[in-house]
Amino acid sequence: MKKIVLFLLMTFVFTACGEECYNAPMPIVFEFVDADDKNLITNGTLGPFSISDENQVGVQLTKTDDGKVILENVGAYNGTKNYTFYSSLKMFDFSIESSEFKGGCDGYQINKLTFKGVGIDVKDEKGHYKIVFQ
Repeated sequence: MKKIVLFLLMTFVFTACGEECYNAPMPIVFEFVDADDKNLITNGTLGPFSISDENQVGVQLTKTDDGKVILENVGAYNGTKNYTFYSSLKMFDFSIESSEFKGGCDGYQINKLTFKGVGIDVKDEKGHYKIVFQ
């Protein structure tokens, strides 16, 4: 009986100390277009731009070859965080609501993006947000 209890205890210890894993939130991709669905980055209309969080910390942005922008390292927190997009063409605010999840791997998931701005239309296409400047 002692051997069985010892075996179960050792099995529990070794599985509990296994390699930890972490799931980052799904990436957020923005595509900026005009009313005619023309990409504003690839046609040169949208010049330099940036995104900052509510603490004025800049968000790392990665431009893709097809004129989209990936927001790096956002959504890894519990709660809602506010952001501002700055450019000479348009400025708007948005917020990201995310939460922690636990399961096979711990991590965070983005639950909702809310856009606030005049003269924009946003189409959510499964983590890819087409932002139409009007």
